[in-house]
Amino acid sequence: MRPDSYEQARHYELVARAITFIREHSKLQPSLEQIGAAVHVSPFHLQRLFAEWAGLSPKRFLQYLTKEYAKQRLLMSHDALSVTESAGLSSTSRLHDLMITCEAMTPGEIKAGGYGIEITFGFAFSPFGEVIVGWTARGICHFAFCVADHDAMKAELVSYWPNAILGRDDLQSQTLLHEIFPSIPTRGKVHLILRGTNFQIKVWEALIFTEFGKVISYQQVAERAGHPRAQRAAGSALASNHIGFLIPCHRVIRESGDAGSYRWGKERKLAMLAWEAGRVNR
Repeated sequence: MRPDSYEQARHYELVARAITFIREHSKLQPSLEQIGAAVHVSPFHLQRLFAEWAGLSPKRFLQYLTKEYAKQRLLMSHDALSVTESAGLSSTSRLHDLMITCEAMTPGEIKAGGYGIEITFGFAFSPFGEVIVGWTARGICHFAFCVADHDAMKAELVSYWPNAILGRDDLQSQTLLHEIFPSIPTRGKVHLILRGTNFQIKVWEALIFTEFGKVISYQQVAERAGHPRAQRAAGSALASNHIGFLIPCHRVIRESGDAGSYRWGKERKLAMLAWEAGRVNR
């Protein structure tokens, strides 16, 4: 594990606490000094941490967490649902040009519970905290942020693939995380193995083609999946996503501009949205 990977994850934990404080005191527009005091660091340290982690100042970062900014981005996305996005092409403004491809498991493979499939898994550090990642020879099949201890996170993986052969490799999992979150802008390609119903897969594929730094409404997700009236079903499909970040359900927000729920924590979702927006707009 590289030191910077651990540092990014540790910094995120402090950022998450800061986001919680900001959300609870948003009407008071807390100052840098007040936020720093709430998370027990000096204003200078908070300023430096944000610059290192998010690539922008706390003031600019906090702008990306507001509903008004989110609503503005959402309105812009109505015009941005272009051929470029639907074709999976990224914009020139992306810091990291990561191409994601995917394939669905066959009904037989799903029914077998992964019987005969070898899955390697491991724990690693991302800019948004520790994750558990699982992969086969065909691609990544599991990516979840650790919201419980290692045993519980592994048990969740086993529940999805009860008959698979599991092996642990934390070193390789951190290597995968370096490819997904590189310290230096680079091109990369990640292949995903999707396990779900036809509708769920349509929703997840629609999300995969959303552009880095953009947001999309539940209505737009349903439209892209070919079922414009199925907003509630689209929301359920998002909740069933077990490949976090790479299937970017964190980019789906409400029409009001509110971030909405996220299975790995609302603070993490807000941090991811602001982190991406900062890299597109700086």
